[in-house]
Amino acid sequence: MAKFRGLHVVAGIAAMLVAAMLGSAMRLNNTAVVMSSCVVFVAVAMWADSAISKRRRDALGQQETLTLQQAASLDQATSLEPGREASPADRKDISHRSLQDQAMAPDKPSKHEGNAA
Repeated sequence: MAKFRGLHVVAGIAAMLVAAMLGSAMRLNNTAVVMSSCVVFVAVAMWADSAISKRRRDALGQQETLTLQQAASLDQATSLEPGREASPADRKDISHRSLQDQAMAPDKPSKHEGNAA
């Protein structure tokens, strides 16, 4: 079953109903009740959305941290020599690649330069 992503809308509608009942109890005219209810809907929906997003970001950050820790322990476990961490693969610098490209074909622009001709 898919996750329900409209909880902030439900919270806004509930707040809108409460505001409408309070406005009617205060004997406001219909225009004032509708306007205040709409303002409350937007405010509560935005607040609830930011609170839910913050919780999801925090939960995702914790999961990501755990994943990185698991990956680090996996690197140590797959090392060829016991007790030694696996070193990252050597990478060539991009500037060296572009110099090599220019040395091979000096009259043609490098493929890394884009369409700036």
